[in-house]
Amino acid sequence: MTTGTALERYEAVIGIEIHCQLRTASKMFCGCSTDYDGAPPNSHVCPVCLGLPGALPTINRRAVEHVLTTGAAIEATAPPATRWDRKNYFYPDLPKGYQISQYDLPLASRGRLTFDTSDGPFTVTITRAHLEEDTAKLIHDTDAEGRKRSLVDFNRSGAPLMEIVTEPDIRTAEQARRYAEELQLLLRTVGASDADMERGQMRVEANVSLRPRGTDAYGTRIEVKNMNSFRAVERAIDFEIGRQAAALDGGEPIVQETRGWSEERASTYRMRVKETSDDYRYFPEPDLPPLHLDAAWLASIGAALPELPAARRARYRDALGLSAYDALVLVADRHATELFEATRAAAPALDAKPVANWVTGEYLRLRNAAGPDPVTLQPAELAAVIEAVGSGAISRAQGREVLEAHAATGAAAAAIIAERGFQQISDAGELSKVVDEVLAANPAAVADFRAGKAQAVGFLVGQVMKATGGQANAALVKETVGTRLAAGREGEG
Repeated sequence: MTTGTALERYEAVIGIEIHCQLRTASKMFCGCSTDYDGAPPNSHVCPVCLGLPGALPTINRRAVEHVLTTGAAIEATAPPATRWDRKNYFYPDLPKGYQISQYDLPLASRGRLTFDTSDGPFTVTITRAHLEEDTAKLIHDTDAEGRKRSLVDFNRSGAPLMEIVTEPDIRTAEQARRYAEELQLLLRTVGASDADMERGQMRVEANVSLRPRGTDAYGTRIEVKNMNSFRAVERAIDFEIGRQAAALDGGEPIVQETRGWSEERASTYRMRVKETSDDYRYFPEPDLPPLHLDAAWLASIGAALPELPAARRARYRDALGLSAYDALVLVADRHATELFEATRAAAPALDAKPVANWVTGEYLRLRNAAGPDPVTLQPAELAAVIEAVGSGAISRAQGREVLEAHAATGAAAAAIIAERGFQQISDAGELSKVVDEVLAANPAAVADFRAGKAQAVGFLVGQVMKATGGQANAALVKETVGTRLAAGREGEG
């Protein structure tokens, strides 16, 4: 069953839980380093994060500030005081048999996040953002003799983790994906987390239920895990909506459970029956005192917020005249944003639109081509290329070549232009001669145009650009070719 068909009869009710590792130098309740990516297993551990008897935790102030900063960014409320709670459950990746978390007094509550979707702006209410410690990492593999085994790496155990939980406001898989994308961008903007899904720094879980359209009662919710990309978030929720609709249509009861997403099978699968909050037996953490939040501290955190993504997009649209698409692409990439801002600062007279075009087009193209390798463009040199193309001194194709050379060598744009002898041919008389030669050399393409094949014009323009080594003014070439072909057609008549 397709999601579209299911949503004709049922309304999806979706809430999102996101865990993200916070950007701190040490773990949540001990001094162990969080720089454990690629480190040998169990090499970043101590008695506290191993849960050894008698070890006592201490609070990581920076982690608390990251959650309070996030709370300020989502317009949430911080309590005068909060406390820590023990969340009890037994699993091999939890060394103490409980997790230090927060239950009824989170650091941030009742926030919101607004973002754009294909149907327009959409706002999600955020119930809470709270702090807790991460678990260890289980590794399932086989030994040298082919026997299955499970190993535990405690390097991640105790890393500071923020959990952000929404109200069940979301109604489509697209809204869920866009919420996750916007939250990742916000976390990176305020510096709370790198939020890299591929590295497990941001984990998205969805609670999905269906109810017949026109009714208010919630259906039985299913938690979906193991979604390791934004594409997976959308696909998994789409699948789960269709699966639940088919079950309800067939009279099959929906059982509250946790399901995983299989990218290979493009389907969800049962993991376990879902626990409730009662199963965790929350009670106050006896080894940590309540945390009182000073009003001046909270005010300083709010005052230090950078320009947030939604506000930056609005400024780009309203003050700079960029399209909604340009603003979206620029703000979605931190490096693109920085280059755009720095280029405009280096050349204030440049219009924002061509700068945006070169950053979202040529710079991101170079980035994609480079793969994991960094691409460095000096803002002043990018501005010089844009100015040279805009003035007609060089062609767009030559500008791209100059930018590529600058990225590869660091040489100044002016030096590259001089070295390669770049200039744009904009003399109408000179171009007319080349156009006439190309038309004479390609009678078949001319005949195709006269037979009504408009694409022949593109071919002929390309041949002129090739004949001039890419130095011709492309707009003037297209105009001249069109004029010559039209004149030829009238001559025939």
